[in-house]
Amino acid sequence: MNQDIEKVDDYRTSVPEYQANILTPPTSMKTILQRWESALTKYNLEGRGIQRVLPHERHAQNSPQTSLGQISLLWFSINLAANNLTLGMLGPLIFHLSFLDSSLLSVLGMFIGCLPVAYLSTFGPSSGLRAMVLARYSMGWWGAKLVVVLNIIVALGYCLIDAVIAGQILSAVSTDDSMSVVVGIVIVSVITWAVTTFGYSIFHWYERYSWVPQMVVFCILAGAAGPKFNLSSTPYEGVEPRTLAGDRISFFSLCLAAAITYTGGASDFFVYYPEKTSKIKVFCVTMISLSLSFTFTFILGIGLATGVTTDEAWSSALNTSQGALIVAGYSPLGGFGKFCSVIVALGLVANMTAPTYVAGVDFQVLGQWFYHVPRFVWNTFGVIIYTICGIAGRESLATIFTNFLALMGYWLAVWIAIMLEEHLIFYKGMKVVKFNWENWDDRTKLPLGVAAVIAFLVGWVGAILCMAQVWYIGPIAKEVGEYGADVSPPIIDY
Repeated sequence: MNQDIEKVDDYRTSVPEYQANILTPPTSMKTILQRWESALTKYNLEGRGIQRVLPHERHAQNSPQTSLGQISLLWFSINLAANNLTLGMLGPLIFHLSFLDSSLLSVLGMFIGCLPVAYLSTFGPSSGLRAMVLARYSMGWWGAKLVVVLNIIVALGYCLIDAVIAGQILSAVSTDDSMSVVVGIVIVSVITWAVTTFGYSIFHWYERYSWVPQMVVFCILAGAAGPKFNLSSTPYEGVEPRTLAGDRISFFSLCLAAAITYTGGASDFFVYYPEKTSKIKVFCVTMISLSLSFTFTFILGIGLATGVTTDEAWSSALNTSQGALIVAGYSPLGGFGKFCSVIVALGLVANMTAPTYVAGVDFQVLGQWFYHVPRFVWNTFGVIIYTICGIAGRESLATIFTNFLALMGYWLAVWIAIMLEEHLIFYKGMKVVKFNWENWDDRTKLPLGVAAVIAFLVGWVGAILCMAQVWYIGPIAKEVGEYGADVSPPIIDY
């Protein structure tokens, strides 16, 4: 056997290709990265970064990868996740709203937030460019970098939240605390890295099917926990009307911010679609899919939160974590309920893949040095960042949720307002003569963006005046009730 191995080794070392490609050590890290990119391309995986996808490089018009059904399943799958359950819980738990109030405000807020997401999604097929590259056409070469940094923070912050929720659920399921939250965070982060590193095709394939088990276990949760929902719950007693109004506005803004955060990567997922893909169909399919998944998960989470006041076991679980409350909802099912909880936790990978993929691309928009580092490297870097931050902040999920989501919604609302003004007022719709997509990387042919940057900063001033956070309440926000109202996203920026 050893002689046979030696003969094989002698043969390999005699082959010139083997000597050139295998035996010669890489001369630099750049060589290693280039070989890895070539390997991805060889196996029909994505090595591309922010480069524009030219019309002849797109998928065929009638292929499964470019169907409207794929758009629908992508958005539905991404959004059908436990993080939206925990967001819905905040209505009754943090803002002390009734089941009816929480349901109406969450659905209305997310619907308004989904509108710009659906609009920016139509730019993917028409331009072949990522969302943050499109920002250069309104904010300019340098101004877009500011938007990119904020979008990376949004993407990685969302992944942090998802990873913590998954860790909480897996920890609550484990017996005798055999699995810590930290281990759960690492597990979902590694799975997410595996899905996103290999690019667009694997990402789309995963999202095409991952919604099925999630839908099944969420329906089971509704059936198992539904009888304990307190549908007739009322706001806490003695609250002043203005304070109640402030709480309603703040929860509405929070749900709007949750939906609007998809805007920063909306076009990224459709850059391989044919150039002539119907914009109206893309818009409508995106709206329907996001609205359905948001509505289902929000109301399910709100129901779980209302049951805390009437069920001691649920109240005890909430004292541990919001993830533990989800596990408690499955408690009537025994061991099968724990299995369903694990599926819920792993289902968060579908929600993490989208922002992880977007962040990996967005790093390249920051400059030439960043551009020459391959997407999969930035992808890995992003996973490491939110895994470490998730482990560090795992005990403060509700605080991170309420502060982070609203804060990130401010800049997105301002940027979206600038984009809409640029496209619908100044350019009066997308026209090839106005939007020359071939100039995406030529700073001399892109707008300076001075007016857009000034407008962006002015918008932030308005947001500061109207924001209501734990650490700061703006002078306008203070006028609404005892705790203020977070009125920045819906009022100032729209």
